Amino acid sequence: MKVSVGISNHHVHLTEDDFRIIFGDGELTVRNNLNQPGQFASNETVSLIGPKGRLDKIIIVGPFREYTQVEVSKTDCYKLGVDPPVRTSGDLDNSASIIIEGPKGQIERNCCIIADRHIHVDKKIREEKGLVGIKEVSLKIGGIKSGIINHVDLKDSNEAYFEVHIDTDDANAFLLKNNDEVEILDKM
Repeated sequence: MKVSVGISNHHVHLTEDDFRIIFGDGELTVRNNLNQPGQFASNETVSLIGPKGRLDKIIIVGPFREYTQVEVSKTDCYKLGVDPPVRTSGDLDNSASIIIEGPKGQIERNCCIIADRHIHVDKKIREEKGLVGIKEVSLKIGGIKSGIINHVDLKDSNEAYFEVHIDTDDANAFLLKNNDEVEILDKM
């Protein structure tokens, strides 16, 4: 069984209150819709500031969430000087501190993680693909830099687009690009 690849570059999720602190009035505006239903990349961007450096023009993924979260790759961590844990989205236990700066202000939050590899599924997809009761899978990557990616979580949503999300480090290691297809191997 194949699954489409979605490469997740560094990005930020904000609460509405945190958005107001760093942007003042206004709303998130849609630059483009993402494959996952209801999610979009906004026109608004922020800077991330760590002890060693900064990253500018970081996309905010909307809509607003109930928690503020920064997702970076390990390569980004070297530039920023942060050491976040690998976590599932929303699990911010022991996450790294980071400053998020916008045009009207900045906030510092313990909200920086490296997102785990995951495949978006919903109940219908689980049934159609034979994934009911499965928590994680392995992926077989073809091509000149082929290999296996283990411990890819299945992430449940009410409505999902069947897609594996990996960060830019994983994508670069296997020479993958958006919309490539990889094979699901072991179901654990």
